[in-house]
Amino acid sequence: MTDKNQLKKDLCACIDAAEVKIKGYTDSVFNEPELGFKETKTAAKTADFFRGLGLKPEEGLAVTGVKALLEGNPGPTVAVFGELDAIGCPEAPSANPETGAAHTCGHFLQLGAMMGAAVALTELYKKEKLGGNVAFFAVPAEEYVEIAYRMRLREEGKLHFLAGKEELIYRGAFAGIDMAMMVHSNAYSPEPSVCIGKSSNGFIGKVIQYIGKEAHAAAAPHEGINALNAAMLGLMGIHALRETFKDEDHIRVHPVITKGGDLVNSVPADVRLETYVRGKTMEAIEATHGKIDRALRAGGDAVGAKTIIRTSHGQLPLVCPEEMNDIFIQNAQIAHPGIKISRIEHFSGSTDMGDVSHLMPVIHPYIGGVTGALHGRDFAVTDFAAACLLPAKAMAMSIVDLLYGGAEGAKKIIAENKPLLTAAEYVSKMDSYFKEES
Repeated sequence: MTDKNQLKKDLCACIDAAEVKIKGYTDSVFNEPELGFKETKTAAKTADFFRGLGLKPEEGLAVTGVKALLEGNPGPTVAVFGELDAIGCPEAPSANPETGAAHTCGHFLQLGAMMGAAVALTELYKKEKLGGNVAFFAVPAEEYVEIAYRMRLREEGKLHFLAGKEELIYRGAFAGIDMAMMVHSNAYSPEPSVCIGKSSNGFIGKVIQYIGKEAHAAAAPHEGINALNAAMLGLMGIHALRETFKDEDHIRVHPVITKGGDLVNSVPADVRLETYVRGKTMEAIEATHGKIDRALRAGGDAVGAKTIIRTSHGQLPLVCPEEMNDIFIQNAQIAHPGIKISRIEHFSGSTDMGDVSHLMPVIHPYIGGVTGALHGRDFAVTDFAAACLLPAKAMAMSIVDLLYGGAEGAKKIIAENKPLLTAAEYVSKMDSYFKEES
């Protein structure tokens, strides 16, 4: 078999040669952003790209997911993920004027990195196969938004869980995958860089409705029950609780009002909120979200409004094996000698890669080459090679390390990192978070 170092050089050269093709795909995705479980155009482009590599994609997985398998010699299967969805950021210059969707989350770059790895590894496997398979998986709906909309899809039987990888777990789409990797853009990091950590926050989601009584806002406000006042008092109750959150739990609660009333001259009778309750562990989240419910109920009780709280699963905390992180960093340094490397213990954000990490070893490094805030109007690519091609090379070379020869690297990590949950235990745990209280 070809020397491993030579294989890595060949992979990097292949990705560099395909830069125009990869950038054409990422530009197309960027220019037509779509929100979660609505990514039909992006999914179609992704399937076409796979077919152009000679792969045979499966489509329509968890509504819009697309998977292509590169088969090697018998052995473990390593997945490379890319996320299809955009975020809602109507202020961004690139936003869809009708939906407000914009790729200010950088998912178009991680899709491009996945495709770069696919281009190179497909060429490699035409010549010689590694000791296992590679699954390229474009997954839907990582951004946990439009919760009320997704709850309706659940009620209609179109979804079981409310985020893409979670729904894929429920549907059994990850069966046969032994480990996984993906990358994500990092905020305010214009230079070539990798930020890598061991864990991130998880969360549960809530949709809150206050039901009051409408009345003329000027002539007879005393005849109404102001649901907006109930919501404001509920929000103030949450703020009063913040001093009780322990620093080590990394609790984050950040509500938004999705409906503040109907007409300015009527007392608001139907007001709705959405919020997350985030934390470093599910134990911390479970100890906190009951407090949040109390505060929300108190707002309704204060003015006599009815309070309905619908709690749903969110995303589990991310757990990454150190040895898998190390492999990625070593290969990022090969791809770009002198690259800036940052190691941190914990990320306060959340990702449904955390759910996957409870079933198998995964990594989720953050990549430079961009500037501005994630989910912000100022998010922009400063260095396409650093933001997309570099992580493509690092992932492709990491897969060589994992699957070279008899896939001893992958087998060792799999053996030393037993699943935290079985798929059945995972589904049961996530189902337990669904609750409606009024």
